[in-house]
Amino acid sequence: MPAGKRGTMWGVPDWFPTSPLKAIRAKAQNTKVDFDPGTDLDSAAALAKGAEVAVVFAWRGETEGSDAPSLSLSGNQNDLIAKVAAANPNTIVVLETGNPITMPWLGQVSAVLEAWFAGSSGDKALANILFGDVNPSGKLPITFPRSEADLPHPTIAKPDPSVQPHGPDAWRQTLEGIPAFQTTYDEGLKVGYKWYDAEKKPVLFPFGFGLSYTTYEYSNLKAAADNGLRVSFTVKNTGNRAGTEIAQVYVGLPPSAGEPPKRLVGWTKVALKPGENKDVTVEVEPLFLSVFDTQRHGWQKLAGNYTVFVGGSSASLPLQQTVALQ
Repeated sequence: MPAGKRGTMWGVPDWFPTSPLKAIRAKAQNTKVDFDPGTDLDSAAALAKGAEVAVVFAWRGETEGSDAPSLSLSGNQNDLIAKVAAANPNTIVVLETGNPITMPWLGQVSAVLEAWFAGSSGDKALANILFGDVNPSGKLPITFPRSEADLPHPTIAKPDPSVQPHGPDAWRQTLEGIPAFQTTYDEGLKVGYKWYDAEKKPVLFPFGFGLSYTTYEYSNLKAAADNGLRVSFTVKNTGNRAGTEIAQVYVGLPPSAGEPPKRLVGWTKVALKPGENKDVTVEVEPLFLSVFDTQRHGWQKLAGNYTVFVGGSSASLPLQQTVALQ
């Protein structure tokens, strides 16, 4: 399937020199690795059908000063992935994108690896993860929504088309800037994952989500007020591979704060051997428990009950405890 990194410079496609295909072939020297550019869906599906595993590289070019028109992959890439997955249930999709995308084919594929724009050594990093030489530990820094309708602003505000850059001199017009136009952000404090929490919208992949080749278990939560908060808990590697878990601590403020349901206030990386467990502590600064008082023009920590949540993502928080703060 397509294997390479694609970027954009003033609207002109540009292919970077590193090649995931070469890195994969270097890892699989005793295995036949075939390639199809993906331009013909039937040809790609036919090749995938005879393979043990199919890897589809999908991309969406993004650049500064330009909004993506949608959350969809460009061109016929969704159709390509669906057709390959129908031909081979062992299909892995590697995404090279800068932001979330929708995945209408998600239920048809066996794995998705979000590589972002991985840089000059991204090909080797991808091969190491695909072949299991490295156990991934990354977590999503943003939410992947189910659909564009779930976004706080489903419609993108755009300038008057008559003043947008056009023609052979468009690049210079872009540098010089276009007339201002109005964009209204009315979600208030409900930014990012807080929007989906507050609006009770189910998501495709939540903030903080990330799988690895092992599994983890959380237990023994103890939270105590100490100027800020001291949060202690146990993380156990319940799989058969060594791995590193990014344990996350969230706090729900008292109802009087008028805040979204919870906010991320701390995290820690825990390296664990198979079957190993470790007790860890996260110190939460007082500022992270505060709200901004517009009347006093300063931060204020409110008295009341604070709910502490601990787990592996913003949507997987098995530990919970309420702490009263004065």
